[in-house]
Amino acid sequence: MTDTNKTTNQQWGGRFSEPVDAFVARFTASVEFDQRMAKQDIQGSIAHGKMLASVGVLTEEERDQIIQGLTEIEDEIARGEFEWSVELEDVHMNIEARLTQKIGITGKKLHTGRSRNDQVATDIRLYMRDEVDFLMEEVTRLQQGILSLAEKEANTIMPGFTHLQTAQPVTFGHHLMAWYEMMQRDYERLVDCRKRINILPLGAAALAGTTYPIDRHMTAELLGFERPTYNSLDSVSDRDFAIEFTATASIIMMHMSRWAEEMVMWVSAQFNFIYLPDRFCTGSSIMPQKKNPDVPELVRGKTGRVYGHLMGLLTLMKSQCLAYNKDNQEDKEPLFDTVDTLKGSLRAFADMIPAIESRKEHMYEAARRGFSTATDLADYLVRHGVAFRDAHEIVGKAVGYGVKEGKDLSEMTLEELQSFGSMIEADVFDVLTLEGSVAARNHIGGTAPAQVLLAVERAKADLAAR
Repeated sequence: MTDTNKTTNQQWGGRFSEPVDAFVARFTASVEFDQRMAKQDIQGSIAHGKMLASVGVLTEEERDQIIQGLTEIEDEIARGEFEWSVELEDVHMNIEARLTQKIGITGKKLHTGRSRNDQVATDIRLYMRDEVDFLMEEVTRLQQGILSLAEKEANTIMPGFTHLQTAQPVTFGHHLMAWYEMMQRDYERLVDCRKRINILPLGAAALAGTTYPIDRHMTAELLGFERPTYNSLDSVSDRDFAIEFTATASIIMMHMSRWAEEMVMWVSAQFNFIYLPDRFCTGSSIMPQKKNPDVPELVRGKTGRVYGHLMGLLTLMKSQCLAYNKDNQEDKEPLFDTVDTLKGSLRAFADMIPAIESRKEHMYEAARRGFSTATDLADYLVRHGVAFRDAHEIVGKAVGYGVKEGKDLSEMTLEELQSFGSMIEADVFDVLTLEGSVAARNHIGGTAPAQVLLAVERAKADLAAR
Protein backbone atom coordinates (compact mmCIF):
# COMPACT_ATOMS: atom_id res chain seq x y z
CA MET A 1 0.00 0.00 0.00
CA THR A 2 1.32 3.44 -0.93
CA ASP A 3 2.19 5.81 1.91
CA THR A 4 0.47 9.04 0.85
CA ASN A 5 0.84 11.07 4.04
CA LYS A 6 4.20 12.35 2.87
CA THR A 7 2.61 13.94 -0.19
CA THR A 8 -0.68 15.10 1.29
CA ASN A 9 -1.59 17.30 4.24
CA GLN A 10 -0.53 15.43 7.38
CA GLN A 11 -3.60 16.60 9.28
CA TRP A 12 -6.21 15.18 6.91
CA GLY A 13 -4.31 13.42 4.10
CA GLY A 14 -5.24 9.82 4.85
CA ARG A 15 -8.14 9.73 2.43
CA PHE A 16 -6.27 11.41 -0.45
CA SER A 17 -4.11 9.69 -3.05
CA GLU A 18 -2.34 12.77 -4.38
CA PRO A 19 -1.31 16.13 -2.99
CA VAL A 20 -3.44 19.20 -3.46
CA ASP A 21 -2.48 21.35 -6.44
CA ALA A 22 -0.07 24.09 -5.41
CA PHE A 23 -2.40 26.85 -6.61
CA VAL A 24 -5.38 25.26 -4.87
CA ALA A 25 -3.36 25.05 -1.66
CA ARG A 26 -2.67 28.77 -1.81
CA PHE A 27 -6.21 29.60 -2.94
CA THR A 28 -7.86 27.71 -0.08
CA ALA A 29 -5.40 28.68 2.65
CA SER A 30 -6.39 31.26 5.24
CA VAL A 31 -3.27 31.39 7.39
CA GLU A 32 -2.17 34.75 5.99
CA PHE A 33 -5.15 36.45 7.62
CA ASP A 34 -6.41 34.11 10.34
CA GLN A 35 -3.05 33.98 12.14
CA ARG A 36 -4.23 37.08 14.01
CA MET A 37 -6.36 34.62 16.04
CA ALA A 38 -3.30 32.67 17.23
CA LYS A 39 -3.66 33.87 20.83
CA GLN A 40 -7.30 32.81 20.93
CA ASP A 41 -6.55 29.49 19.23
CA ILE A 42 -3.97 28.66 21.88
CA GLN A 43 -6.29 29.84 24.63
CA GLY A 44 -9.05 27.54 23.36
CA SER A 45 -6.68 24.60 22.93
CA ILE A 46 -5.37 24.89 26.48
CA ALA A 47 -8.92 24.86 27.83
CA HIS A 48 -9.81 21.90 25.61
CA GLY A 49 -6.75 19.99 26.83
CA LYS A 50 -7.62 20.66 30.47
CA MET A 51 -11.15 19.44 29.88
CA LEU A 52 -9.99 16.26 28.12
CA ALA A 53 -7.73 15.47 31.08
CA SER A 54 -10.56 16.07 33.54
CA VAL A 55 -12.75 13.45 31.80
CA GLY A 56 -9.92 10.93 31.44
CA VAL A 57 -9.27 11.23 27.70
CA LEU A 58 -5.80 12.65 28.39
CA THR A 59 -3.52 11.93 31.30
CA GLU A 60 -2.42 14.76 33.55
CA GLU A 61 1.11 14.37 32.17
CA GLU A 62 -0.17 14.71 28.60
CA ARG A 63 -2.23 17.74 29.60
CA ASP A 64 0.83 19.41 31.14
CA GLN A 65 2.95 18.64 28.06
CA ILE A 66 0.31 20.22 25.83
CA ILE A 67 -0.02 23.32 27.99
CA GLN A 68 3.74 23.77 28.18
CA GLY A 69 4.13 23.28 24.43
CA LEU A 70 1.34 25.71 23.57
CA THR A 71 2.72 28.30 25.98
CA GLU A 72 6.12 28.09 24.29
CA ILE A 73 4.48 28.41 20.85
CA GLU A 74 2.63 31.52 22.01
CA ASP A 75 5.98 33.00 23.05
CA GLU A 76 7.49 32.10 19.66
CA ILE A 77 4.64 33.89 17.89
CA ALA A 78 4.97 36.95 20.15
CA ARG A 79 8.70 37.14 19.36
CA GLY A 80 8.05 36.82 15.62
CA GLU A 81 9.98 33.52 15.45
CA PHE A 82 7.10 31.27 14.44
CA GLU A 83 7.22 29.99 10.85
CA TRP A 84 3.78 30.08 9.24
CA SER A 85 3.16 27.60 6.44
CA VAL A 86 0.60 28.01 3.66
CA GLU A 87 0.72 24.23 3.15
CA LEU A 88 -0.80 23.83 6.62
CA GLU A 89 -3.69 26.03 5.52
CA ASP A 90 -4.71 27.90 8.65
CA VAL A 91 -3.73 29.09 12.10
CA HIS A 92 -5.12 25.97 13.79
CA MET A 93 -3.14 23.42 11.79
CA ASN A 94 0.04 25.49 11.90
CA ILE A 95 -0.07 25.57 15.69
CA GLU A 96 -1.02 21.91 16.00
CA ALA A 97 1.80 20.84 13.67
CA ARG A 98 4.31 22.87 15.66
CA LEU A 99 2.99 21.38 18.89
CA THR A 100 3.51 17.88 17.52
CA GLN A 101 7.04 18.84 16.50
CA LYS A 102 7.75 19.96 20.05
CA ILE A 103 6.10 17.25 22.15
CA GLY A 104 5.62 14.35 19.76
CA ILE A 105 2.58 12.11 19.55
CA THR A 106 0.90 13.80 22.52
CA GLY A 107 0.42 16.83 20.31
CA LYS A 108 -1.71 14.75 17.96
CA LYS A 109 -4.03 13.82 20.83
CA LEU A 110 -5.11 17.42 21.44
CA HIS A 111 -7.61 17.36 18.58
CA THR A 112 -9.55 14.52 20.17
CA GLY A 113 -13.24 15.38 20.47
CA ARG A 114 -13.16 18.51 18.32
CA SER A 115 -13.08 19.58 14.68
CA ARG A 116 -11.65 22.58 12.91
CA ASN A 117 -15.28 23.59 12.46
CA ASP A 118 -16.03 24.12 16.15
CA GLN A 119 -12.45 25.21 16.77
CA VAL A 120 -12.60 28.12 14.33
CA ALA A 121 -16.07 29.08 15.55
CA THR A 122 -14.64 29.26 19.07
CA ASP A 123 -11.58 31.21 18.00
CA ILE A 124 -13.67 33.81 16.19
CA ARG A 125 -15.89 34.28 19.22
CA LEU A 126 -12.90 34.62 21.55
CA TYR A 127 -11.32 37.11 19.14
CA MET A 128 -14.52 39.10 18.73
CA ARG A 129 -15.12 39.20 22.47
CA ASP A 130 -11.65 40.69 23.01
CA GLU A 131 -12.16 43.23 20.24
CA VAL A 132 -15.64 44.25 21.40
CA ASP A 133 -14.26 44.82 24.89
CA PHE A 134 -11.60 47.10 23.44
CA LEU A 135 -14.10 48.89 21.22
CA MET A 136 -16.34 49.55 24.22
CA GLU A 137 -13.38 51.21 25.93
CA GLU A 138 -12.76 53.38 22.86
CA VAL A 139 -16.44 54.35 22.66
CA THR A 140 -16.26 55.35 26.32
CA ARG A 141 -13.13 57.42 25.65
CA LEU A 142 -14.87 59.14 22.75
CA GLN A 143 -17.90 59.87 24.93
CA GLN A 144 -15.65 61.35 27.61
CA GLY A 145 -14.14 63.65 25.00
CA ILE A 146 -17.59 64.76 23.85
CA LEU A 147 -18.62 65.50 27.45
CA SER A 148 -15.49 67.53 28.09
CA LEU A 149 -16.17 69.72 25.06
CA ALA A 150 -19.94 69.95 25.68
CA GLU A 151 -19.38 71.16 29.23
CA LYS A 152 -17.05 73.87 27.97
CA GLU A 153 -19.47 74.94 25.23
CA ALA A 154 -22.74 74.79 27.21
CA ASN A 155 -23.32 78.55 26.68
CA THR A 156 -22.00 78.85 23.12
CA ILE A 157 -24.95 79.82 20.94
CA MET A 158 -25.21 78.46 17.40
CA PRO A 159 -28.02 77.92 14.92
CA GLY A 160 -29.93 74.68 15.02
CA PHE A 161 -30.87 73.35 11.61
CA THR A 162 -33.60 71.35 9.95
CA HIS A 163 -33.28 70.67 6.21
CA LEU A 164 -29.91 72.43 6.69
CA GLN A 165 -31.89 75.66 7.05
CA THR A 166 -31.70 77.83 10.16
CA ALA A 167 -34.44 76.64 12.51
CA GLN A 168 -34.00 77.68 16.15
CA PRO A 169 -31.00 78.73 18.24
CA VAL A 170 -29.32 76.00 20.28
CA THR A 171 -25.95 75.78 21.98
CA PHE A 172 -22.87 74.00 20.73
CA GLY A 173 -22.86 72.03 23.97
CA HIS A 174 -26.43 70.88 23.30
CA HIS A 175 -25.48 69.84 19.77
CA LEU A 176 -22.52 67.86 21.09
CA MET A 177 -24.75 66.07 23.57
CA ALA A 178 -26.79 64.84 20.61
CA TRP A 179 -23.59 63.18 19.41
CA TYR A 180 -23.18 61.69 22.87
CA GLU A 181 -26.67 60.18 22.79
CA MET A 182 -25.94 58.51 19.46
CA MET A 183 -22.79 56.98 20.89
CA GLN A 184 -24.62 55.90 24.03
CA ARG A 185 -26.96 53.77 21.91
CA ASP A 186 -23.91 52.43 20.08
CA TYR A 187 -22.33 51.39 23.36
CA GLU A 188 -25.52 49.60 24.39
CA ARG A 189 -25.60 47.77 21.05
CA LEU A 190 -22.03 46.57 21.62
CA VAL A 191 -22.99 45.32 25.09
CA ASP A 192 -25.95 43.48 23.63
CA CYS A 193 -23.94 42.11 20.72
CA ARG A 194 -21.34 40.75 23.14
CA LYS A 195 -23.97 38.60 24.86
CA ARG A 196 -24.49 36.57 21.69
CA ILE A 197 -20.77 36.40 20.97
CA ASN A 198 -20.08 34.99 24.43
CA ILE A 199 -21.51 31.49 23.85
CA LEU A 200 -19.21 28.48 23.39
CA PRO A 201 -19.49 26.31 20.26
CA LEU A 202 -16.53 24.06 21.15
CA GLY A 203 -17.75 20.50 21.57
CA ALA A 204 -20.03 20.57 18.54
CA ALA A 205 -17.13 18.96 16.63
CA ALA A 206 -17.68 18.83 12.85
CA LEU A 207 -21.47 19.08 13.07
CA ALA A 208 -22.86 16.27 15.24
CA GLY A 209 -20.98 16.45 18.52
CA THR A 210 -18.59 13.75 19.73
CA THR A 211 -18.74 10.32 21.31
CA TYR A 212 -16.16 11.29 23.91
CA PRO A 213 -17.42 12.16 27.41
CA ILE A 214 -16.60 15.85 27.12
CA ASP A 215 -17.61 18.46 29.68
CA ARG A 216 -18.67 21.52 27.69
CA HIS A 217 -19.69 23.45 30.78
CA MET A 218 -16.16 23.13 32.13
CA THR A 219 -14.68 24.39 28.86
CA ALA A 220 -17.12 27.30 28.83
CA GLU A 221 -16.14 28.22 32.36
CA LEU A 222 -12.42 27.98 31.63
CA LEU A 223 -12.80 30.32 28.64
CA GLY A 224 -15.16 32.75 30.33
CA PHE A 225 -18.16 31.96 28.13
CA GLU A 226 -21.64 32.35 29.58
CA ARG A 227 -22.68 28.86 28.48
CA PRO A 228 -22.18 26.29 25.71
CA THR A 229 -24.33 26.34 22.59
CA TYR A 230 -27.35 24.03 22.54
CA ASN A 231 -27.34 22.61 19.00
CA SER A 232 -24.28 21.15 17.30
CA LEU A 233 -25.46 21.87 13.74
CA ASP A 234 -26.13 25.52 14.47
CA SER A 235 -22.95 25.84 16.56
CA VAL A 236 -20.54 25.33 13.68
CA SER A 237 -22.54 27.18 11.02
CA ASP A 238 -23.77 30.21 12.97
CA ARG A 239 -22.24 33.51 11.92
CA ASP A 240 -25.11 35.67 13.17
CA PHE A 241 -22.84 37.17 15.82
CA ALA A 242 -20.41 38.33 13.12
CA ILE A 243 -23.21 39.85 11.06
CA GLU A 244 -24.70 41.49 14.14
CA PHE A 245 -21.35 42.98 15.07
CA THR A 246 -20.83 44.30 11.56
CA ALA A 247 -24.34 45.80 11.64
CA THR A 248 -23.51 47.46 14.95
CA ALA A 249 -20.24 48.72 13.50
CA SER A 250 -22.12 50.08 10.49
CA ILE A 251 -24.43 52.10 12.74
CA ILE A 252 -21.47 53.47 14.71
CA MET A 253 -19.73 54.44 11.47
CA MET A 254 -22.95 56.03 10.20
CA HIS A 255 -23.11 58.17 13.32
CA MET A 256 -19.49 59.24 13.01
CA SER A 257 -20.00 59.94 9.31
CA ARG A 258 -22.84 62.33 10.18
CA TRP A 259 -20.55 64.12 12.63
CA ALA A 260 -17.81 64.14 10.00
CA GLU A 261 -20.15 65.82 7.51
CA GLU A 262 -20.94 68.53 10.03
CA MET A 263 -17.29 69.07 10.89
CA VAL A 264 -16.31 69.30 7.23
CA MET A 265 -18.91 72.04 6.76
CA TRP A 266 -18.13 73.79 10.01
CA VAL A 267 -14.42 74.20 9.29
CA SER A 268 -15.11 75.68 5.85
CA ALA A 269 -14.74 79.40 5.25
CA GLN A 270 -18.46 79.55 4.51
CA PHE A 271 -19.36 78.42 8.05
CA ASN A 272 -16.18 78.94 10.09
CA PHE A 273 -17.87 77.48 13.19
CA ILE A 274 -14.93 75.43 14.48
CA TYR A 275 -11.17 75.14 14.33
CA LEU A 276 -9.42 71.79 14.00
CA PRO A 277 -5.80 71.63 15.15
CA ASP A 278 -3.23 71.17 12.39
CA ARG A 279 -2.35 67.66 13.57
CA PHE A 280 -5.73 66.39 12.34
CA CYS A 281 -5.51 68.05 8.92
CA THR A 282 -3.38 67.98 5.78
CA GLY A 283 -2.46 70.44 3.05
CA SER A 284 -2.58 70.63 -0.72
CA SER A 285 0.30 69.78 -3.04
CA ILE A 286 -0.54 72.77 -5.25
CA MET A 287 -2.56 75.28 -3.19
CA PRO A 288 -0.45 76.63 -0.32
CA GLN A 289 -3.40 78.09 1.59
CA LYS A 290 -5.31 74.82 1.92
CA LYS A 291 -5.96 73.07 5.23
CA ASN A 292 -8.05 70.00 4.59
CA PRO A 293 -10.12 68.17 7.26
CA ASP A 294 -8.84 64.80 6.14
CA VAL A 295 -9.59 62.90 9.36
CA PRO A 296 -13.36 63.47 9.31
CA GLU A 297 -13.41 63.10 5.52
CA LEU A 298 -11.65 59.75 5.71
CA VAL A 299 -13.95 58.45 8.45
CA ARG A 300 -16.89 59.51 6.29
CA GLY A 301 -15.38 57.55 3.40
CA LYS A 302 -14.57 54.46 5.45
CA THR A 303 -18.22 54.19 6.45
CA GLY A 304 -19.07 52.79 3.01
CA ARG A 305 -16.33 50.19 3.45
CA VAL A 306 -17.99 48.85 6.60
CA TYR A 307 -21.44 48.90 4.98
CA GLY A 308 -19.94 46.78 2.21
CA HIS A 309 -18.66 44.22 4.69
CA LEU A 310 -22.12 43.95 6.23
CA MET A 311 -23.68 43.26 2.84
CA GLY A 312 -20.87 40.83 2.05
CA LEU A 313 -21.47 38.78 5.20
CA LEU A 314 -25.23 38.75 4.68
CA THR A 315 -24.72 37.56 1.12
CA LEU A 316 -22.15 34.98 2.25
CA MET A 317 -24.66 33.32 4.57
CA LYS A 318 -27.89 33.74 2.64
CA SER A 319 -27.87 30.43 0.76
CA GLN A 320 -25.82 28.10 2.94
CA CYS A 321 -27.35 24.81 3.98
CA LEU A 322 -26.47 23.45 7.40
CA ALA A 323 -23.88 22.87 8.63
CA TYR A 324 -20.34 24.17 7.94
CA ASN A 325 -19.26 25.06 4.40
CA LYS A 326 -15.95 26.31 3.06
CA ASP A 327 -17.76 29.55 2.17
CA ASN A 328 -17.46 30.47 5.83
CA GLN A 329 -13.73 31.01 5.45
CA GLU A 330 -14.75 34.23 3.69
CA ASP A 331 -16.20 35.63 6.91
CA LYS A 332 -12.85 36.55 8.42
CA GLU A 333 -11.36 39.19 6.15
CA PRO A 334 -14.45 41.43 6.12
CA LEU A 335 -14.89 40.89 9.85
CA PHE A 336 -11.25 41.67 10.62
CA ASP A 337 -11.30 44.74 8.37
CA THR A 338 -14.48 45.97 10.04
CA VAL A 339 -12.77 45.67 13.43
CA ASP A 340 -9.65 47.50 12.19
CA THR A 341 -11.64 50.24 10.47
CA LEU A 342 -13.88 50.86 13.46
CA LYS A 343 -10.95 50.88 15.89
CA GLY A 344 -9.05 53.39 13.78
CA SER A 345 -12.07 55.65 13.29
CA LEU A 346 -12.96 55.66 16.99
CA ARG A 347 -9.37 56.39 17.95
CA ALA A 348 -9.16 59.27 15.49
CA PHE A 349 -12.36 60.87 16.75
CA ALA A 350 -11.59 60.22 20.42
CA ASP A 351 -8.30 62.08 19.93
CA MET A 352 -9.71 64.87 17.77
CA ILE A 353 -13.06 65.89 19.24
CA PRO A 354 -11.76 67.16 22.63
CA ALA A 355 -9.30 69.35 20.66
CA ILE A 356 -12.03 71.15 18.67
CA GLU A 357 -12.17 74.91 19.27
CA SER A 358 -15.39 76.82 18.65
CA ARG A 359 -15.54 80.09 16.70
CA LYS A 360 -18.14 81.57 19.01
CA GLU A 361 -18.61 84.87 17.23
CA HIS A 362 -19.28 83.18 13.88
CA MET A 363 -21.72 80.73 15.44
CA TYR A 364 -23.54 83.57 17.17
CA GLU A 365 -23.78 85.67 14.05
CA ALA A 366 -25.10 82.72 12.05
CA ALA A 367 -27.78 82.14 14.69
CA ARG A 368 -28.89 85.77 14.30
CA ARG A 369 -29.62 85.21 10.62
CA GLY A 370 -32.56 83.26 9.31
CA PHE A 371 -35.21 84.45 11.82
CA SER A 372 -34.26 81.71 14.28
CA THR A 373 -36.43 83.21 17.07
CA ALA A 374 -39.65 83.12 15.00
CA THR A 375 -40.99 80.16 16.98
CA ASP A 376 -40.30 82.03 20.21
CA LEU A 377 -42.42 84.93 18.93
CA ALA A 378 -45.25 82.50 18.10
CA ASP A 379 -45.03 81.01 21.60
CA TYR A 380 -45.12 84.55 23.04
CA LEU A 381 -48.35 85.27 21.16
CA VAL A 382 -49.91 82.04 22.40
CA ARG A 383 -49.13 83.06 25.98
CA HIS A 384 -51.03 86.28 25.22
CA GLY A 385 -54.18 84.41 24.23
CA VAL A 386 -53.65 83.87 20.49
CA ALA A 387 -54.43 80.42 19.08
CA PHE A 388 -51.23 78.77 17.84
CA ARG A 389 -52.35 78.55 14.19
CA ASP A 390 -53.21 82.25 14.22
CA ALA A 391 -49.90 83.02 15.93
CA HIS A 392 -48.11 81.00 13.25
CA GLU A 393 -49.71 83.16 10.53
CA ILE A 394 -48.93 86.42 12.31
CA VAL A 395 -45.27 85.52 12.70
CA GLY A 396 -45.12 84.32 9.11
CA LYS A 397 -46.26 87.76 7.96
CA ALA A 398 -43.70 89.43 10.23
CA VAL A 399 -40.95 87.25 8.76
CA GLY A 400 -42.10 88.12 5.24
CA TYR A 401 -41.82 91.78 6.15
CA GLY A 402 -38.35 91.19 7.62
CA VAL A 403 -37.17 89.45 4.46
CA LYS A 404 -38.38 92.40 2.38
CA GLU A 405 -36.84 95.02 4.67
CA GLY A 406 -33.67 93.10 5.52
CA LYS A 407 -34.43 93.06 9.24
CA ASP A 408 -34.36 90.28 11.78
CA LEU A 409 -37.31 90.11 14.18
CA SER A 410 -35.12 91.40 17.00
CA GLU A 411 -34.14 94.40 14.87
CA MET A 412 -37.71 95.57 14.28
CA THR A 413 -39.21 98.37 16.34
CA LEU A 414 -42.06 97.70 18.72
CA GLU A 415 -44.36 99.61 16.40
CA GLU A 416 -43.37 97.44 13.45
CA LEU A 417 -44.09 94.26 15.42
CA GLN A 418 -47.38 95.63 16.76
CA SER A 419 -48.54 96.21 13.18
CA PHE A 420 -48.87 92.43 12.97
CA GLY A 421 -50.50 91.96 16.37
CA SER A 422 -51.73 94.57 18.82
CA MET A 423 -51.20 92.23 21.76
CA ILE A 424 -47.40 92.47 21.33
CA GLU A 425 -45.79 94.49 24.12
CA ALA A 426 -42.31 95.72 24.98
CA ASP A 427 -41.40 92.53 26.82
CA VAL A 428 -41.39 90.73 23.45
CA PHE A 429 -37.73 91.62 23.05
CA ASP A 430 -36.88 89.36 25.99
CA VAL A 431 -37.86 86.33 23.91
CA LEU A 432 -36.42 87.61 20.63
CA THR A 433 -32.83 87.54 21.91
CA LEU A 434 -30.80 84.42 21.20
CA GLU A 435 -29.92 84.09 24.88
CA GLY A 436 -33.55 84.33 25.91
CA SER A 437 -34.63 81.83 23.30
CA VAL A 438 -32.08 79.22 24.35
CA ALA A 439 -32.68 79.73 28.08
CA ALA A 440 -36.47 79.49 27.72
CA ARG A 441 -36.31 75.79 26.75
CA ASN A 442 -35.41 74.84 30.30
CA HIS A 443 -36.67 71.27 30.53
CA ILE A 444 -34.98 67.87 30.45
CA GLY A 445 -33.49 67.45 27.01
CA GLY A 446 -33.85 71.18 26.30
CA THR A 447 -31.32 73.71 25.07
CA ALA A 448 -30.97 75.84 28.22
CA PRO A 449 -27.31 75.89 29.33
CA ALA A 450 -28.37 74.67 32.77
CA GLN A 451 -30.03 71.65 31.15
CA VAL A 452 -26.96 70.97 29.02
CA LEU A 453 -24.80 70.92 32.15
CA LEU A 454 -27.28 68.60 33.88
CA ALA A 455 -27.14 66.29 30.87
CA VAL A 456 -23.34 66.28 31.08
CA GLU A 457 -23.47 65.38 34.77
CA ARG A 458 -25.96 62.56 34.15
CA ALA A 459 -23.72 61.23 31.42
CA LYS A 460 -20.62 61.41 33.60
CA ALA A 461 -22.41 59.41 36.28
CA ASP A 462 -23.39 56.82 33.69
CA LEU A 463 -19.82 56.47 32.46
CA ALA A 464 -18.53 56.20 36.01
CA ALA A 465 -20.98 53.35 36.65
CA ARG A 466 -19.41 51.33 33.83
